Amino acid sequence: MAPEGRSVAEHVVDGSLVMEVVEFLLEPWSGAEVHRIPAAWAWHGRLMVLAGAVLFPVGVVLARYYKVTRRQNWPEELDNRFWWNGHRLTQYLGIGSMTAAVGVVWTACSDHGSAQWTCSPGRMTRHELAGLAALGAGWVQIVLGLARGSKGGPTDRDADPNDPATWRGDHYDMTPRRIRFEWIHKLLGYLTLVLAVVAIVTGLVHADAPRWMFLALIVWWVGLLAWAVRMQRQGRNIDTYQAIWGPDPGHPGAKRKPTGFGVRRYRQP
Repeated sequence: MAPEGRSVAEHVVDGSLVMEVVEFLLEPWSGAEVHRIPAAWAWHGRLMVLAGAVLFPVGVVLARYYKVTRRQNWPEELDNRFWWNGHRLTQYLGIGSMTAAVGVVWTACSDHGSAQWTCSPGRMTRHELAGLAALGAGWVQIVLGLARGSKGGPTDRDADPNDPATWRGDHYDMTPRRIRFEWIHKLLGYLTLVLAVVAIVTGLVHADAPRWMFLALIVWWVGLLAWAVRMQRQGRNIDTYQAIWGPDPGHPGAKRKPTGFGVRRYRQP
């Protein structure tokens, strides 16, 4: 409210309302006067936010909506690797960042000379459970990726583009192994995102972080969601199989339904 005898407009013009808002956002979540945490925990939080709030979701958006890019002349131009390289890079960096974040606090807790924050050996908190679960799921994704099977198809490095007999592969043929991988990979990927968000939010509360951090993350996540909704409405969620090999119904993988929800498949007239 504006001070007695003054309008809200006057309150805004002289800058006092802006300063009050800034001061409110700079205050810790609990309303305490000071926000202080050890450097190890600060770096833990930065690395976790980088992984779970930035790298992981950006990688998911790239994989879902950028298999065919705007300037690509699809289906004449196939197998655009932009999404593949971007998805792998963001996910590997994210898992590395999250692993480093856990390593930082693990090292700090092992250092008995550090008494700024206690590291309780008792029951694990929700933050710790969510963070470790997200990290574990991320490493499972790496192992799954290594076990996804062969690619196949006319563009495979061991294939003869003029001899379909050499095109055999788990992905091209959509074998049971490949189908299982795609379902597990996608579902586990979204679960990892949820766990990362839970870990970040509970971590900010645990650290009594400034309110502006919560606001910044909300704005960022809403922006990502709006970006994804826009891409979905534009039909950018093309099936991976078609993005790589085109819409020809003669391909063996074209005979089955795409893996995942809301995936778009084009049909040749």
